[in-house]
Amino acid sequence: MNTETKPAYSPGLAGVVAGETSICWVDPNAGLMYRGYDIHKVAEQANFEEVAYLLLKGELPNAQELMDFGREIAANRELPEPVLDMLRLLPKRMHPMDVLRTGVSMLAAFDPDLNDHSHEANVRKAIRLIARVSTLITDAWRISQGKDPIADNNNLTHAGNFLYKLTGKDPETWQVRMLDTIFILYADHEFNASTFAARVTASTLADMYAACVSACGTLKGPLHGGANEESIYMLNEIGTADRAEAWMKDALAKKKKIMGFGHRVYKSGDSRVPIMREIARDYGQRIGKPEWVPICETLEKTMEREKGLCANVDLYAAPVFTMFGFPSELNTPIFAVSRVAGWCAHVIEQHDNNRLIRPRSLYVGPAERPYPGAARG
Repeated sequence: MNTETKPAYSPGLAGVVAGETSICWVDPNAGLMYRGYDIHKVAEQANFEEVAYLLLKGELPNAQELMDFGREIAANRELPEPVLDMLRLLPKRMHPMDVLRTGVSMLAAFDPDLNDHSHEANVRKAIRLIARVSTLITDAWRISQGKDPIADNNNLTHAGNFLYKLTGKDPETWQVRMLDTIFILYADHEFNASTFAARVTASTLADMYAACVSACGTLKGPLHGGANEESIYMLNEIGTADRAEAWMKDALAKKKKIMGFGHRVYKSGDSRVPIMREIARDYGQRIGKPEWVPICETLEKTMEREKGLCANVDLYAAPVFTMFGFPSELNTPIFAVSRVAGWCAHVIEQHDNNRLIRPRSLYVGPAERPYPGAARG
């Protein structure tokens, strides 16, 4: 007989505190901090390598530590040859997020620290993953387009090298700075879906690669990382700012799912939006395509007036990635280039003070009933 009192239930775990972290804090009132540093100051002054170091090691690096860390990432970018061979065997139309998930899984076989969950070994694995996730995306995309991968340019930062390996062209300094800032904005976001998936996997004492494979699978979904890929399709459909309000009202009336709005935690707007909006405005002015920001701003005003919902960072990330010339299929993988630093930091934290994550469910099936046994025939 069932005598258990029904536990409290929060759909989607909304508002449920599932653990402690010293890595990142998402303030519902439009704030975001990485290990105590405000995201706006960090995005304005730091580069991605500096932020990755902070997430992994807990403190900002000094000049020598930052230089050494950057060199360590650069030294680990090249993919093992069997992984490149595997990328050439994959179907050309395979989604880049599926390619990334498969590639991360295969990379595990080539990491000598794979099953060592000590803090030091996990940091070494994290550096390799940060370095190689970027290369997986650039090399796999070029292979899928019938092109050869491009060798790394270790004189460039992580953001600069990504742009170089994807396009084969030396990026402009301002482009590198913009992508650096985007990587910083996406580097971590507390217990978001993909990070929580990574921590659940890590809590079983599975290895860091297994945790990141879980995270990649979770990131692909259109309600998480896939939202910025979906957002650009929406903006292309709208076309011009003067059509945005009517489009939004029609979509709301038809109860369509509209990407780029709302957030489970933020109540007063996504703290990353103002930074991404200005990147979009700046990029548009530089290349003579200023129309994207007015469309987004009109959508923002209409959604806030009609539904009280604020834009999230994906609304403005979509046009920024388009202006960079990134194929829309790469929007979510580019998110992963950055977020892998956060995933790895959380796996390290989980392994350092582990407790198996095992929530309960609320049973809503039939009440206890007699089993008919053989007589039912």
